[in-house]
This record gives sequence, structure tokens and C-alpha cells, in this order.
Amino acid sequence: MSENKSRIATSAPRNNRVAAACDGMYSGGRLTREKMMQQKQMGFAEWGMLLVLSLLWGGSFLFNGILVKTLPPFTIVTGRVLIAALALNVIVRATGHFMPRDGRAWAAFFGMGVLNNMIPFCLIVWGQTHIASGLASILNATTPLFGVVVAHVLTADEKMTGNRLLGVLIGFTGVAYMIGFDVLRDLGSNVLAQLAVLGAALSYSFAGIFGRRFRQMGMAPLIPAAGQVTASTLLMLPIALIVDQPWTLAAPSFETWIALLGLALLSTAIAYVLFFRILATAGATNLMLVTFLIPVSAILLGAAILGEQLQAKHLIGMAMIAIGLAAIDGRLFSLGRKRPA
Repeated sequence: MSENKSRIATSAPRNNRVAAACDGMYSGGRLTREKMMQQKQMGFAEWGMLLVLSLLWGGSFLFNGILVKTLPPFTIVTGRVLIAALALNVIVRATGHFMPRDGRAWAAFFGMGVLNNMIPFCLIVWGQTHIASGLASILNATTPLFGVVVAHVLTADEKMTGNRLLGVLIGFTGVAYMIGFDVLRDLGSNVLAQLAVLGAALSYSFAGIFGRRFRQMGMAPLIPAAGQVTASTLLMLPIALIVDQPWTLAAPSFETWIALLGLALLSTAIAYVLFFRILATAGATNLMLVTFLIPVSAILLGAAILGEQLQAKHLIGMAMIAIGLAAIDGRLFSLGRKRPA
């Protein structure tokens, strides 16, 4: 009898820790700070996917900059999610997967579509019609700042730590330094457009936390990626038809179609498959670090493809971002720690 009690007593805390690690909620046990940090450190695969995601999302600012000259915001967003939904649903069937039919899954898809697509896409596209893309990039880089706070309040396994907050502040400063503090001179003007981009960043942070449920539901990353853009299409299509009346617009040019296809297929369809894969393995807070890397990707692509010159401020800003990312990941302050025997 005593042996059975001992076995139950030792297994229960372990089961509690497993449950907490899976669903992000404490259920009788407490995750230690060291265990939490260990769970959220990213490996080479996660860092590689994060870099690729930054390239894909970095291109969205370029594509949006082209599209806002000829198309209204709701039409851009609807075209983006519609084309991405068609592509992803074809891939779902081609790979032998099937979209779920239960109401719980589709409620989650619609919730994710609102937080991760509908709200931020509309706010950013509208904001870019009034403010410079450099300022929009800096404001968008506040996503990890919001993310640290939201994750601390709403989760049990992504609590705010000193090094995580310090890393976010260092990374954000690096983004501002790299792009140039001179763009901050416009902070006093077009306040609504700036608040719109900040609102998009806040929505992204909530989406990162909301999207954790898809791992608990046992879905492969391809399924929620297809589900959320499908739900977003159903939400955005009537809005675009009523407000923009796209049939009254001039026929899009070849450049407009290329930009829209790039935005939909590269910056949305492929990007969101990576998004949900990183979210499942590295957590919401680490995923949001991609907003620090987007300006880096844009500058490096400009240097490699367009022949733009790398300046000292770019290299210094990238170094600051690297330090911030290392601090958030936890490795910077764990190098000197000895592993327990």
C-alpha cells in the first residue's frame, strides 16, 4: 500500500507538469523558471524558419506599397486572403489532408482569421497609405513588446522575465537605429495611421497566443494556415464588395497582379505554414521576434538584389537586434551556467 501511495505521489506532479507544458496552464504543479526557459529556447531549425518567415513578411511591405497606388485597402486584403485560401486548400487536398468540419475548429479558424488577418492586414494597408513604410516598420516592430505583456498575462509558460524584457527593448532600439531615428520625426503627424499600425501589432500579439490552441487540437501547420485564410476570405469578401465595389475599378496592371500574387502566395500562404510550425515548437513570444528581423531582411535583400549600400548604422542595428534576440531566447544569460550533474 505504501509503495502504491509513493508511486501515485511521484507520478501526479509529473503528470501536472506535462499537462502544463502542453496547454500552457498550471494544473497542480509549477514549472520552474529554468524549465520554462529551456522549453522556449529555439534550435537551428526554428531560427532558420524564423529567418525565412522574415523574408516572406518583409516582402509584404514592398507588395503593399505597390498595391496601395492602384487598389483600395479592403480589395487588397480580400485578394490577398482569397488567393492564399485557394492555394492552401488545393495543397491540403493534394497532400492527402482534409479540413475539419466540426464547429469548434471553424470557430477557432474564424477567431484566428480576425486577429491574425482581418484586423492587422486592414490596419497596416490603410496605415501605409498615410505614413512612410520605414515608420510603419518601426511601429510594427512593437509586436514583441505587446507580445511579452500579453503572454505574461494570458499564459502560464511564457511569463515575462528580466532578460526577455531587456532583449525586446534592445531589439526594438536596434530596429529604430537601423532604419534611422529621423523617421521618428513624423510621430506627431498622422496619429490615426500610426495608431492603426500599433493596433495591428497588438492584434498580432493576441493572435500568437490564440493560435496556441491549434497544437492542442493536434492539427498539422497546414490546416490552421488554410483555415484562417479561408475564414478571413468569407469575412472580407462582403466588406470589399459593399465598400470598394471592385468591379467599378480600372483593370489592374501586370505589375499590380504580380504584386498581389506575391503578397498572397509568398507573404501569406507559405508564410502562414511556417508561422504555425514555429508557433507549435517555439511559442508565441519567440514567434513574434520575426518583426525584428523583417527590416533586416529588407535591407539585406536591397543590398543583394538592388545593389543598395550597407551603412554602418545597418550593421550596428543588426548587431543590437542579434543581442536582443539572444537575450530573449535565454542563451545569452545561460552560457555561464553549469549543467546539473
